Amino acid sequence: MKRKMSTLLAALMVLALCLSGCGSKEAEPAVEPAPAEETEKPAETETPEDKEEPAASGDAAILVVSFGTSYNDSRDITIGAVEQAIGEAFPDYEVRRAFTAQIIIDKLAERDKLEIDNVTQALDRAAADGIKTLIVQPTHLMNGLEYGDLVDELGEYENDFDKIVLGEPLLSSDADFEKVMKAVTEASKEYAESEDTAIVFMGHGTEAESNQVYSTLQDKLTGAGFENYYIGTVEAAPALEDVMASLKENGTYKKVVLEPLMVVCGDHANNDMAGDEEDSWKTILEQEGYEVECVLKGLGELPEIQQLYVEHTQAAIDSL
Repeated sequence: MKRKMSTLLAALMVLALCLSGCGSKEAEPAVEPAPAEETEKPAETETPEDKEEPAASGDAAILVVSFGTSYNDSRDITIGAVEQAIGEAFPDYEVRRAFTAQIIIDKLAERDKLEIDNVTQALDRAAADGIKTLIVQPTHLMNGLEYGDLVDELGEYENDFDKIVLGEPLLSSDADFEKVMKAVTEASKEYAESEDTAIVFMGHGTEAESNQVYSTLQDKLTGAGFENYYIGTVEAAPALEDVMASLKENGTYKKVVLEPLMVVCGDHANNDMAGDEEDSWKTILEQEGYEVECVLKGLGELPEIQQLYVEHTQAAIDSL
């Protein structure tokens, strides 16, 4: 009997030891959990807030580069409006301005005591101010000669910033053409309702290969059914003579509405297009017997165009 009791007590002790051992193993995770900060760190590194941290700390900026204009009113509602739209879209970034036309910069400084940086000055200033991430967004219409010059100059400053990236000009993709076409036709639809009225846009034109953007936009307009819309340029093809040949070929137009296909309504729009001189588009078309109305409104005034520049700026930021 004593032997049986001893055996039973021994078995009970072994069972107790096993149960206590199992309990201690299950309790270990509760006693020593993984530190909270260790599990949260991977998530923190992927948050949008961290991506914008350089801008929030004041070491990131967006430099909006434009050709420029000496027409103060137009500058405020075109270039200024684009800059404002970009600033509102990216409030954590400082928005800065630079012009590429030195003659305009000098004129504004002398006439209005208005100091505006050229691109070199703006880049030097940004580097001196400790900007580490610089987004450069041009308001150019196309990838022309000035855009190429901008690419070259930015290449010289790669070592002055941690990150520097250049945004695309207005007409860069098929989607851009569609959006610009929609913007200009919506803005001018009141004139297009009459079958005897033609809407003629004046572009600047360039010797660069990118001058083809005008013919591309013309093809898209015609293909979309906007057959009374025509595009010409001041300094390249198609010229005004080409546009007039198309107007005469149609044979039904009595009125022509002239509008600038330029971001700013500046010297070309006010003088070459709408001026009273004998070589202005307005005068030449009037001599051809057309009633002419000039709409002095730059593309930069259109909210849809401003938004497109915002989208290009976003794409540049995303590329970082």
